Amino acid sequence: MREDATPSPQIATLRPEMTAHLMQQTGLDGDILTALVHQFYAKIRKDAMLGPIFASRIKDWDPHLEQMVAFWHSVALMTGTYHGRPMPAHVTLPVNWTHFERWLELFRETAHETCPPAGAEHVIERAERIAQSLHFGVQDYARANEQVPVLR
Repeated sequence: MREDATPSPQIATLRPEMTAHLMQQTGLDGDILTALVHQFYAKIRKDAMLGPIFASRIKDWDPHLEQMVAFWHSVALMTGTYHGRPMPAHVTLPVNWTHFERWLELFRETAHETCPPAGAEHVIERAERIAQSLHFGVQDYARANEQVPVLR
């Protein structure tokens, strides 16, 4: 990050002051988050449990990785540049909490490998919240689809 505490050029942000503060506080920047995403998904793709789930749904990885980089810029540095809707893309997945635990295990490992300590803790905390939220969404969707409608 530059000394004037403004985001480095590789970070597009709608909230420059907030992004600069988070970058300074966590040591994260666009290059680190990009490395995190790419290394994490390389592990996912090789993973015996998660790899087949991702492979059955993602045919072109470049756009997915680009979207995930934008997502993590927004989540970790509050850039406001990601405008997707992750829940609908995940609620129909054939997953349970064991899958989310494995996802978190790989994420934590990669965060510690690619991020400074404060940055790793920052993104891990957010990943844990995301995993819980998506797990609740998957459970709610499954319960809603198990119910037999009452016909009148």
